[in-house]
Amino acid sequence: MPLTIRRLGMRDLSAIEGIERRAYRTPWSRSMFAGELAKPSSLCLGAFDEGGTLGGYLIISRYVDAWHVMNIATDPDRRRQGVATALMERLFELTEGDGQRGYTLEVRVSNTDAIRLYERLGFERRGVRRGYYTDNREDALIMWRDPLVEAASA
Repeated sequence: MPLTIRRLGMRDLSAIEGIERRAYRTPWSRSMFAGELAKPSSLCLGAFDEGGTLGGYLIISRYVDAWHVMNIATDPDRRRQGVATALMERLFELTEGDGQRGYTLEVRVSNTDAIRLYERLGFERRGVRRGYYTDNREDALIMWRDPLVEAASA
């Protein structure tokens, strides 16, 4: 099913929350999402189907040297349909002129499907944050992708 990727707004909070609660054992609160949506340094994208239903979202914070993937989730009913890939590829398109910032994220060491996705997208394993996740003290794998460099003009 074709997807439309657009910036998220406060009007999308209920749909975001619905996915978040179904996707994660320790979901973000509504106020956490509202805070990210309001920050000028955040980039918040949603993937919508033809009917306007949110299928997944991506929350990114811009730092001096990196775009940090703060949260990414796909509706459990839409997994393995390219939603997360489409969101990440759109992120790369929107930020390709920013050769100063790489991309980073943390992912549960047990989330092998997500790790494979990130590796397919060019992320590399760079370290581990011990006991990062508060629900069960699971370690987080730190992943990094170097900045996109624009092709030199001929």
